[in-house]
Amino acid sequence: MNHIIGAKSADATPAVKWLKVDEDSAGQRLDNFLMRHLKGVPKTHVYRIIRSGEVRINKGRASAETRVETGDEVRLPPVRISEKVAEKASNPAPGREFPLLLEDDALMAIDKPAGVAVHGGSGVSFGVIEQLRQARPQAKLLELVHRLDRDTSGILLVAKKRSALKHLQDQFRERETGKTYLALVQGDWPAKLKVIDQPLHKFLLPDGERRVKVTTPEDPDGMRSITLVKVSQRLPGATLLEVTIKTGRTHQIRVHLASQGHPIAGDDKYGDFEWNRQLQKSADRPALKRMFLHAWRLQFKHPVTAEPIALQADLPPELKAFVDHVHPKE
Repeated sequence: MNHIIGAKSADATPAVKWLKVDEDSAGQRLDNFLMRHLKGVPKTHVYRIIRSGEVRINKGRASAETRVETGDEVRLPPVRISEKVAEKASNPAPGREFPLLLEDDALMAIDKPAGVAVHGGSGVSFGVIEQLRQARPQAKLLELVHRLDRDTSGILLVAKKRSALKHLQDQFRERETGKTYLALVQGDWPAKLKVIDQPLHKFLLPDGERRVKVTTPEDPDGMRSITLVKVSQRLPGATLLEVTIKTGRTHQIRVHLASQGHPIAGDDKYGDFEWNRQLQKSADRPALKRMFLHAWRLQFKHPVTAEPIALQADLPPELKAFVDHVHPKE
């Protein structure tokens, strides 16, 4: 466990705290590290205190993406949370196992259902990783290797060893993994449009919710983002796409596809809301009550053996039923 090495007051009022990073937390992003230690504090507030410079690593300013290392001293500013939120945060997540695609001593790959966040925060008291830890109290380490949006289903990797976590995250960072999704989009996708190479810019809405937009190459805050698109099936009024991402930006697929005039079915942030309502209420076919985005295939090298691993998570029943109904097999 990380331990507090100093506090600035002894009374019940919030005080500045200094946390020393241990081996189990080494390599984590600063925002993830803070969210594990500031249970019940809204995600937006965590990002605010990082941006303001109130959070320090070894007395220096740091960004949300900074990775903490063993022995680092992290300054936590005074933070208040309501008793109600604190009580909710103190209640452990219900233990839950998820469908396994692969598991060994170094890692596990699960098939995440839609509607489940990968971790707690931003109004969600717990996610996949908290539930897994509760279900496996004997596990020394369980850490997310990467993320999926709450409403995206499919392959999610969890490391069981610190060395495996670092090795796998390095592969993701260096774009050495192959990540392909299935997405159903509105309209007839142009056959010639196979590459989207547009920078993305993250920003916050007035209520603190995160959003992403396509920007120009001149934007200093824009991050180059590359998405490859292949038509899988043409359906009435929609197209099923195989989407491979070369960069793993927040909401990348959703924003890139929507920017071309073909939003993902059921997307409640970047989608066509009227079309979404029609899909939810349809009487002559299975209703689509979630976003049609599924992490379908993942290729990477095993962090211990370097053996090539290729995983596939088939479409979940509610998505398969929707496709099969609107495009029955001959």
